Formats: sequence, C-alpha cells, structure tokens
Amino acid sequence: MKCLGTHALTGERIEVSFDGTIQSVDDVFDERGIDTFVAPAFIDLQINGFAGVDYNSPVSSLAEIERSLRVMFSTGVARCYPTVITGTPEDMLGALRNLSRAKSTLPDGGAMEGFHVEGPHISPDDGPRGAHPRQAVRPPDFNEFQRWQEATDGSIRLVTVSPEWPGMPDYVDQVVRQGTVVSIGHTKADAQQIQDVVSAGATLSTHIGNGAHAILPRHPNYIWEQLAEDRLAASFIIDGIHLGPAFTRVALRAKGIERAILITDAVMPAECAPGFYRLGEVEVELQADRRVVLRGGTRLAGSSLRMDRAVENVMRIAGLSLREAITMATTNPARVGRLGGRVRGLTPGDRGDLVVFRYDKAVQKIQILETYLGGRRVYSST
Repeated sequence: MKCLGTHALTGERIEVSFDGTIQSVDDVFDERGIDTFVAPAFIDLQINGFAGVDYNSPVSSLAEIERSLRVMFSTGVARCYPTVITGTPEDMLGALRNLSRAKSTLPDGGAMEGFHVEGPHISPDDGPRGAHPRQAVRPPDFNEFQRWQEATDGSIRLVTVSPEWPGMPDYVDQVVRQGTVVSIGHTKADAQQIQDVVSAGATLSTHIGNGAHAILPRHPNYIWEQLAEDRLAASFIIDGIHLGPAFTRVALRAKGIERAILITDAVMPAECAPGFYRLGEVEVELQADRRVVLRGGTRLAGSSLRMDRAVENVMRIAGLSLREAITMATTNPARVGRLGGRVRGLTPGDRGDLVVFRYDKAVQKIQILETYLGGRRVYSST
C-alpha cells in the first residue's frame, strides 16, 4: 500500500509505503495535486462504548462490537483501549471476557490493543466518583486485578485508581510490575497520597479536571497537585462540555504538549440519536446538545465525542497547531499507553496504522478520507 500527502507531524510532502509495517517514507518533490495529510492513525485510550454498543455489557454481541469498531475507524482511530468502569466483580469480569473474545476472534479485533479498567478502586464520594455506581466502589485488591488479567489473556494495559485508599502504593507497585500503566482519577487524594502513588509508578492522570468536586479549595487541591507533578502525563476530554476554555489552556501549559493526550471517554450513545442508553449498570441520556448525563440528572456520564472532533476542538479552544493536536492523538498516547511500534510516528518499522485526511485551516476542520489498521484499509470515505 502507498499513501501520498503532507506529513501532519513534520509538514514535509511524503509517500509512505507499507504493509503490516511501514516500509519506507520518501520525500515527494512534485507538490502538484497534493491536498491531503498523512499521519499515524489515532489512538483512543479511553472509550467505554460507541455507535450504540456498550463495552461494559457482558452480553454485547460480537457482531455489534465489530460494527462499532468500523464506525470508530471513520473517525481516524485505528487502535483503542475499550474501557470497563466500576461495576460488580461479576459484571466487570463478564464485560472483560466478552471484550477479550471480540479482540481474539473478530476480523478487526486487533484494533482493541488492550483494555482500560477505570475503577472500581476510586473515591466513593459524590463528585470525584462521577457516574460510577457508589455501591460497587471497593478497596484495591491485587487478586482482583489478576482475575482481570486471566479473563483477558494478560491484556489489561491501563488501570485508573484513586490514591486515597490505604495500601494503594503497594497495589500500584504490583500492577506496574505486571507491565500495566496506572493512572490517577476519580479521586479526592491529598498531596502526599498523590506523591506516594507516583513514586510507586503511576504515570498518568485520567481526564484531568473531571471526576472532581464541583467546588474545591483554591489551594491545595488534587487537580493542582497533579498538574504540577511532571512525572504525570494527563488525558483530556476536549469536547467543549467537560472543560472550560481557560482551564484547558492553562492545563495544557502546565503539562506541556509532550505530556498531554486526547481521549474521547465516549460511551454507548456516541454517534447515535438523542435518547436513553446505558453505561454498564448506569442509565444515561444523550441530550440534543450531545451532552451525556445520568438519566434524570445533570451529572456528566462520559461523552459522545469523536477523536477527529477532539483534534479540531483542541486547535480551536487551545490555539494549538495541527502538528501539536495530531501529536496528542497519536505518538503521545502510544508512548503513555505503551503501544509498541507506534511511538515514533511515520517511521520505517513502525506499524502500518495510518490516517489520510483533508484539513481546512481556515475553519480548522478535518475530513477523514482513509484509515489503515496494520496495513489494511479499514475505512474509506469513497
């Protein structure tokens, strides 16, 4: 396969030759007719469901999961970490087994690079807990983590926890030793508790600025503590709903582009009509303004965001360049999420995961034209 266009991370005109891996990246000196951009395909480290399919349900059919992946490819994403949130031990294991079966058997199952478990070892308090069911929140348990790994053939790649629990540094140390990334989220932890789990190996903050109390002390508070900690990268939901423009700009300055990643935190109703849906054990509503809330309430419960819109939004809201925005959706999540063969960008030997798109700089809009997964074209707009 070959793709021709402007390298989204360098600005050079290139032709990429690839199959399962990238074979060559050559300069193109004849610029006539080149109106497309080429980039590594997008990566989403936090996606709870998509296109009407709930990844948290133990009974979501493999056919429906496959369909949701194909819709996801139309957004430029080729690799993702399907995310299972807090639930009963049985439901979480059931959802993980179901996703693992999809990963190993579906034609496009390889798009599910691994799995993200968000909870259940999070804060039980209203606000930090977010939309997670309080009755299922529980203390850290490494034996439970091992059961998740057994159910997924060792594919748990990211776990979100709250440092406030007694014994959490030991839990983090054990999980990190298994090669799994640990992230801080849905927490009310104090500064020392945050420092203790970072020293134990936590390297990420999950959707910083969300999963928090509505009102916090000016200082100290757990958001500032995480933003100030240079050993932590941070993920951001940039949908114009979850975070205000001022916080987005300040938080990105604190982390630096090199430690910032875009996620969707999308849930079942993403790419669907407004109405009532589910997120695991929780009933949610997609409203007309694309906001996802707990049914009958106003508390946010994931998003309906697409990754290509997230790239556009972070350019518009934070004033980033196309290169910076694409970096937050490609090489940064690959590095932070430890996706081998994806951390260098468009480089010979890396995986043949590419996205081809048009970009209208005047209005900062992206049109996805093609997405490739392991050298195979899995989406075409034509």
